[in-house]
Amino acid sequence: MSEFTVGRCSCGAVYSCDPTGHNVGAAMVETLVHACGDNSDLAWELLPEDDYLTGRIEDYDEQTHQVVETRNIDGRMVRGVLYFVRLHTEISDIAGRLRRKKDDTIGRVAAERGFQPPPVEPSPGADRPRKKANKRLVRELAEAGAEDDLVALCLDDRKTLRLMQRLLYDPAEEKRWRIACLMGKVTARVATRDPGQVSELVHRLFEACSDSAATPWGMIETIGSVVAARPDIFGSFTRYLPNYAAAESTRVQTIWALAEIAEKRPDLVRDTPFYAMFQFLGHPRPEVRGQMARLLGRISATEASLQLMGLHGDNEELIIWEEGNPVLTTVAEQAAKAITRIQDDNGR
Repeated sequence: MSEFTVGRCSCGAVYSCDPTGHNVGAAMVETLVHACGDNSDLAWELLPEDDYLTGRIEDYDEQTHQVVETRNIDGRMVRGVLYFVRLHTEISDIAGRLRRKKDDTIGRVAAERGFQPPPVEPSPGADRPRKKANKRLVRELAEAGAEDDLVALCLDDRKTLRLMQRLLYDPAEEKRWRIACLMGKVTARVATRDPGQVSELVHRLFEACSDSAATPWGMIETIGSVVAARPDIFGSFTRYLPNYAAAESTRVQTIWALAEIAEKRPDLVRDTPFYAMFQFLGHPRPEVRGQMARLLGRISATEASLQLMGLHGDNEELIIWEEGNPVLTTVAEQAAKAITRIQDDNGR
């Protein structure tokens, strides 16, 4: 799920691979942070040699797992670099304790907020004929909200999620929201048996959002639904979502997506630069103010309590989609819920 392939050696070293050889600096940072249990604050405090050792292997080919001194295999250039980091014993122990403490906290919060991974989907019978997906069938099942049938079809034919993605290109906003929420439910179950195809879907959605020649209808909402449904698998994608809050066309959808994820895993949103979005509490559009208040409540943002209190008289209306259904509310109502939630969480 990260930018580079990472892994851990039996000697305790952590490694990453930059297949191009042009991004070694970024690979070094990602390897060090991964060695520290994804604790970037600890990683920035460490000094090379004093706290950890490094090593690198040049001319590595990731496809064949070998070093190619000629830097060429049948006309294909080989420029890969393997970068290694091994923490000294005492630093490794500290990183381990911090990682376990973080995992315990994440597990406790997820349990308190009711997150439970869905059970593994049953394996289809060996004599059952596999179904083939087509545009008409997928559209009919999606319009009927046939979640069980769509899950089975995804496991039979990996083309199903791609066909569902096409349904997002609909001028009717309501239909896009319903499809996005449905895809979150479907992918949560599909991921129990085949997370790879769900990961490919999220990558395609991000690519579509970044394409200046394409319209990102429904893309951000779907990413939020998919990640929120299985944050234990796809939570690492959260870090890329705040980038889309800068654009007016995707701002509301981005804040909604972050709020959906924060409902189960607030730590994933807190690990992003969410402070830059506080300004949206004063945005002229009530949709942005209300969605932002909802998000801050779900991450227990005590830092924004005073700003949220300033919205107590804001009775502008907005619609928030919850569980695939539109809910009419006001900015003041969302701000009040956020303040109550922050106070409850801090009182525990």
